Amino acid sequence: MRRGIRGVTVTALVAGLALTASACGSGGDDGNGNAGGELAGTVTFWDTSNDAEKATYRKLAEGFQKEHPKVHVQYVNVPFGDANAKFKNAAGGNSGAPDVMRTEVAWTADFANLGYLAPLDGTPALDKPDDYLPQAVGSTQFKGKTYAAPQVIDTLGLFYNKKILKGAGVEVPKTFTELATAAKKIKAKTGATALYLRGDDPYWFLPYLYGEGGDMVNARDKVIEIDDGAGVKAFKTIKDLVDSKAAVTDATDGQENQLKALKDGTVAMAIDGPWDIEGARAGKAFKDKENLGVAPVPGGSSAQGSPQGGWNLSVYAGSKNLQAAYAFVKYMSSATVQQQTTEKLSLLPTRKSVYDVPAVKKNEMVKFFKPAVDGAVQRPWIAEGNSLFEPIKVQMNKVLTGSATPEQAAKATGDAYRKLLKDYK
Repeated sequence: MRRGIRGVTVTALVAGLALTASACGSGGDDGNGNAGGELAGTVTFWDTSNDAEKATYRKLAEGFQKEHPKVHVQYVNVPFGDANAKFKNAAGGNSGAPDVMRTEVAWTADFANLGYLAPLDGTPALDKPDDYLPQAVGSTQFKGKTYAAPQVIDTLGLFYNKKILKGAGVEVPKTFTELATAAKKIKAKTGATALYLRGDDPYWFLPYLYGEGGDMVNARDKVIEIDDGAGVKAFKTIKDLVDSKAAVTDATDGQENQLKALKDGTVAMAIDGPWDIEGARAGKAFKDKENLGVAPVPGGSSAQGSPQGGWNLSVYAGSKNLQAAYAFVKYMSSATVQQQTTEKLSLLPTRKSVYDVPAVKKNEMVKFFKPAVDGAVQRPWIAEGNSLFEPIKVQMNKVLTGSATPEQAAKATGDAYRKLLKDYK
């Protein structure tokens, strides 16, 4: 999920299908029952997918056992909101950490910096580097080493209810200004609120920031940018949308509240990602699946942009079954598994070859989100990258509740960044 740092260099990554016997080693026993090159033992996999996705991921993960009958995959679904802290606690305490974890792209550098991830360079986990989308590789690299295999890539788009917009006689808004204007007609003619605004999650703040030509930081030049004029305008935009009643928001549980509002038809639009396509279509407003439209996120006063996101697969440095863990990462990030993920969940692959598969080519959400991903902005792939969001979250809440002005919020966020990034200007 993120936006472009200028000057980011992306080097290629990897992943494939079956692990060869020679790659596992030949003869002997590595202490995990992997004798004679045959994998055995248990691989514990922490999956952070949501409720609409987890059954598919569990089935795919357990499919690894068909290729390696002596390996047992212990699948554990860990809620996204708990996963980061839970992994750090387990890895830091050297007890209970999984062999493989589905890591959000901003976590990889953080975990690697702490020494919790095994480098994958030269291991069976990585294969066919040229097959990965170059932009998917950036988040897997840290200080010259590769710590993950990219599994899914995504960005945000504007989900909209076609019937509501048609009933209100409005077009899909291309800017937040157009959205605010359309909101009055939408409310008057359909009773729906125009937009659900995620006030609880700072990731959703980024389109507003990018729309004003801003960014959180410039990692290349080590400069704090969020407290400039663009940051102020971004905070003002979210405040104005809520105050004008063009948008409804909630400081807690925005994921579930937004999806419910969209599914029930109480809002006409929501900024969301491909991970919620199937969840949205499960609602009464989208019994006719064609009623769900997806468009680029609205722009601001000077630009338009959406953050690049996604998920990687990482191996715990303290795993007792590294060879099986490497093979599992290779399998789960393979072209075959990525194709199945797209066909079942409409999630975007990280492998270029999968986009040539007819079933993937025809997927309407892939048709929209692939160009959106190609134009998405990468977030700063630095160890502190994930920590940049908490100050935004605090200030979003203050702005939306009226306890801070946009100017105060932008300054406070910049001050927090300077404490976190001591060598930044």
